[in-house]
This record gives sequence, C-alpha cells and structure tokens, in this order.
Amino acid sequence: MPDQWMPGATRLDIGDHAPTDGGPAKAIAHITWDKNATAAKPVDLVPYENLRSYFSGGGKPVAPHILWDPFTGRITQFVPANSRSKSLVDLAGGTRTNRAGSVVIQVEALFFPYCRVGKSVYPRLADTPCKGWTELHAWVKSWGVADAWPNGRPENCTRSEKTWETKSGWYPHKGTPENSHDDPLSWPEFPTVTATPPVTKPKYEPFPGAAWFTRGRRSPIVAEMHDRLVAVGCSRYQSSANKDVIGSGDEASYEAWQRKCGYPGDWPPGKTTWDLLKVPNV
Repeated sequence: MPDQWMPGATRLDIGDHAPTDGGPAKAIAHITWDKNATAAKPVDLVPYENLRSYFSGGGKPVAPHILWDPFTGRITQFVPANSRSKSLVDLAGGTRTNRAGSVVIQVEALFFPYCRVGKSVYPRLADTPCKGWTELHAWVKSWGVADAWPNGRPENCTRSEKTWETKSGWYPHKGTPENSHDDPLSWPEFPTVTATPPVTKPKYEPFPGAAWFTRGRRSPIVAEMHDRLVAVGCSRYQSSANKDVIGSGDEASYEAWQRKCGYPGDWPPGKTTWDLLKVPNV
C-alpha cells in the first residue's frame, strides 16, 4: 500500500480526517496566490513558514494535503492521503469536490505570478526551479493518479463535471467543477522516466580467468573454444567426443594456438591469447 504520509515531507497533522467517496484517483493543483503582483510591480514571495502556520492555524478549514515550496523543495503535509482536505469549494447538492475519488490529493504550491525571490522574478510556476516536484509527483502517482490533465492543463482547461467524475488525473483548481478560481495558471510537466538502456552483450566471451580452465569442466564456452581452435588450424589434437568438456586434447590444442601467437605453449590460457582467439559469446 502507498504511504499515507509522503516520505521526506514534514508531517503536521491538523486532524479533521474524513474518508473520500471512491472513484478515479485525482490530484488538484493550486497556488497560494496570497499576493497580487505584476510584471511592472513584482512582490517578494511570502515566507513558507507563514503559509505553513496559516494552514495549521486559522486556515485549517481550507487546508490542502500538501504545501510545496518549489524554490527550496520543502513540503509539509497536513492530512493523510486517504482523507479529504478542504481546499475546494463544495456546493450543496452537487459533486463532493473534496471527496470525489479514491484519493483527492490537493497540492498548494507556494507561488503567485510575478513573485520575487532574491533578484529574480517568476511570472509562472513552471518558471521556478520546481525543486521537489519529481518526488512529490512520484508519491501522488503511487496512489493511482494518472499522468493526465482530463479537463485540460492549467493554461487552457474546462470544468466538465462528467470528465471530473469519470477520469483519473490532475485537475487545475480552475478546472474543478463548482470552483471559480483561476489558479494555478501553469504547472510543471510530468517528470519523464528515462528508460534503462538495454545491456549489450559482448560479442566475444571475456577471459574467465586462468583458474576456470580445469579438466572436466563442462560449459558451452568450451564447445565454442573448440570450434575456434578448429577455425584457426589448431585442431590436430581435437577429439570430437565431449566437445563441451575440457580434456587433455583441449590443453594440447590450446598450447598449439599459443605457439601460433608467438608464445610458449603453456596451459592454462592467458588473457592475451584468449582475447586473440575471439571465442563467440554464448
């Protein structure tokens, strides 16, 4: 079962837990938007501690699951994943927005348009460093939330209630039924998983070490060695019986190969003549 509390996040349980209704797993994207700024008049970002204190104090009635600082990667969680939180407007008689899914994980990013951090101004959330997003996304995804925006990305979305009730994925606050907010305006892309490159098998058998070459050893590698010794003209000592078992004939044949390479015939093989023999990888 996924973790109720996100690993690595600060746990600040505000209580007031209540179950969700079941259905497609959802995540809701919000920004705090606690200041109004413009390109001409940017405003300093509100301290993370202020919002954390708000949601654990007077702002409990509208607290999300997660407060995320995209500038530092700090994350605080206020309620467990399987509980509803209360950041969405929920009108009487309609869909229960805060509960309409197996989970409805609500994420508030500490951000407002044209906030200033240090000497930099950030018009969009997607322009921030988005630190911690990979870990946050992975935890939300572990609860079955699809990597999709069923009602559209924050930049261009609808409020289709039918889609909301039937599709798993991320929903902007703006794209949630019964809610009239405009946030979050933008959101980072879902992290892409880099495929692990396939392991390329060597073309030739690597030298297995001198101790590997003992009489009676049975291996497909021995049979391949036999064939290569035949191919290079060192098969006069070769026996066709038990081709995959090291015997006295193999020792003599290989010593012939060593002499052909300009070395004294001296069993067991060494790495140099083994690499020159080019035994196919099995």
